[in-house]
Amino acid sequence: MAEFTLVIGNKNYSSWSLRAWLALKQADIEFNELRILLDQPDTRNRLLQQSPSGKVPVLRHGSLVIWESIAICEYIAEQRPDRHLLPTNRTARAIARAVSAEMHAGFAPLRQHMPMDCRARRPGQGLKPGVSENIERITTIWRDCRHQFGNTGDFLFGQFTIADAMYAPVVSRFITYGVQLDECSQAYVEAMVALPAMQEWLLAAAAETEHIAESKL
Repeated sequence: MAEFTLVIGNKNYSSWSLRAWLALKQADIEFNELRILLDQPDTRNRLLQQSPSGKVPVLRHGSLVIWESIAICEYIAEQRPDRHLLPTNRTARAIARAVSAEMHAGFAPLRQHMPMDCRARRPGQGLKPGVSENIERITTIWRDCRHQFGNTGDFLFGQFTIADAMYAPVVSRFITYGVQLDECSQAYVEAMVALPAMQEWLLAAAAETEHIAESKL
């Protein structure tokens, strides 16, 4: 039996769950997956049985419970230092943490007006006030990281890191809403989507049948 259990929401909608799930997959850590459907009458009670925050994702490792995506990703990186989910270079590592934290705390307009919905295709929608500015900031981050640190691979810091896990839902959003991207950012989106783990998530999301109204996301 796996030592780790990850509690997640619907794969089609739960952007925070994707972050932790992808980090575990890229760290090559075996884990049990507990999916709790969102927007159900018993959702809150079921989540509170797993986490003090009542939200997903939740990582359980023995008696330890971790209930924030960025903390989960950091913990996973510590469990498998050989996978280099944090860059080995000190400067790159500091920037990776900074851009991950910025994603964790920011971009409220993008979150509100372009909620993650892997199955949907809504080109041209969601461009409400503040969203274009969020997109410009995100793509600036991507270009800067790729130009400064990405020469060893296709991801923000060359090899896959927790920063890529944090931005994975944005990749999904840009596809759903048909966001037009510069060449560097488009190449990054394509590299992320080509990841076997990302493909696995997207296929599972496409197979889900639950529907949550956009107004509730």
